[in-house]
Amino acid sequence: MLRPFVAYLRVYEPLSAFGDPTPAHLSKAVERAQLTRADAAEREQLMWLRSQAAEPVRLLPGELPGGRALPNLDALVIDPSEVPSENGAEVGPGPLVCPLEVRARSAAALVSFLGDAHPSLHAAVIDATGTTEEKLRARASSALGDLPQAAVHVLSATWTVPLPWFALVDPKHRRLHLGSGPDDPEREVSWRVAMSDAAARAAEAQELVEETLGDSGPARILEETARWLTNFHPASAVELDYGGLVQLIGDGVLESDTSAEEVHSIMDALRSGDVEQIAELFTDLRDHWSELAAREHFN
Repeated sequence: MLRPFVAYLRVYEPLSAFGDPTPAHLSKAVERAQLTRADAAEREQLMWLRSQAAEPVRLLPGELPGGRALPNLDALVIDPSEVPSENGAEVGPGPLVCPLEVRARSAAALVSFLGDAHPSLHAAVIDATGTTEEKLRARASSALGDLPQAAVHVLSATWTVPLPWFALVDPKHRRLHLGSGPDDPEREVSWRVAMSDAAARAAEAQELVEETLGDSGPARILEETARWLTNFHPASAVELDYGGLVQLIGDGVLESDTSAEEVHSIMDALRSGDVEQIAELFTDLRDHWSELAAREHFN
């Protein structure tokens, strides 16, 4: 099965961040520690398909027809030793856990859709659910209220990677595994970084972009990302993962991909005020990722 064409920004927290005692479902997830990155994407996809194939159709994946949440044992688990850190940044103690929180993430997406969708699409979805917008918002709010804290542990982007995300990572710590080809579930491009390093880079990048480019799209993404990071334990880890996008990109292109380096070069150019270099680097990056994102319009 193809993985969803989705890239991810994940936070892995120490178990202590989830309370004492540790919630039973997280303890079980850590004991099993069987879910891989590829498994997680397929799991999310399967939960959504099941919700749509149910009779009646379920509003959100991971819930029963009446809206009650199903027991959630889905989480990714890593060891602090797998996370590069700089300047004495603390990570852990382990294990580090990233709950998938598919139901809550879907609820957040639903709220965003209700606020931003074109009126005709908005009306069609409301009609298809057989309920009112007020009830949809109430169900979504209930799902978000079940979160143990104010934010989900996973952000996602379809068909592309938001360029500001690269500002959080150290380019030299890229994890590249091509596997046997695009369909190999182990195929991976990702970076891991200590929370304090990621937060510091996000804050600096936001300041640089705002000073030189104003309140632009990249500045807003950096501001939102920096604010999102503040919801988590300071000894957490952050992961930028190309996810299922690696299925669309050939080996040679993945091997030669320098997106993270180019974003950091843009940061350097912003510091020095080299406008020509900024324009050139941004154009190259935009062309690289827009070609991939354009495939969405053919699906």
